[in-house]
Amino acid sequence: MTENENLKRAVFLDRDGTINVEKEYLHLPEDFEFIPGVPEAIRLLRTAGFRVIVVTNQSGVARGYYDEQAVEELHRHLDRELARYGAAVDACYFCPHHPLDGIGAYRTECDCRKPLPGMLLRAARDFGLDLGGSYIVGDKLADVEAGLAAGCRPVLVRTGYGERDAGKVPEGVAVCDDLLAAAEAIVTRRV
Repeated sequence: MTENENLKRAVFLDRDGTINVEKEYLHLPEDFEFIPGVPEAIRLLRTAGFRVIVVTNQSGVARGYYDEQAVEELHRHLDRELARYGAAVDACYFCPHHPLDGIGAYRTECDCRKPLPGMLLRAARDFGLDLGGSYIVGDKLADVEAGLAAGCRPVLVRTGYGERDAGKVPEGVAVCDDLLAAAEAIVTRRV
């Protein structure tokens, strides 16, 4: 078996606007709301053998609206809610930085803020992932660009900001109505 055959495939998921209903600077568990079909989509991807990893920009931390612990608590809430549906994600990565609007140490140029691929590259190292056999699904052009920079196949969803960005994606990038449609297209190899 070659080294590459030991690598796992993943589907990276943006959070806000892809997994949950877009709410500006979401950080309170009581404000979290799944987009319809998301738990089923995540369960489908995991059943098909993909690692499912959340990668999310959280500039609200950089701006001082909430702290990293609030993001981590929301991700624990996400885990609990998914478990109710028999679904789970493998990990959640977030970027707390912003190059212009951050305060203190959070105001920085980093490699993890999408459209840069830092979170995907870190997850690939942590989990032994084959980025060429992996996907990223998100609702913004920045998600598409991060996936392309990492060597993944991007899929834009029309939920969240996706309808706005659908006309901006490079030719050949798949556009699906929502995460469930994207998951079905991924597992049936239509994208």
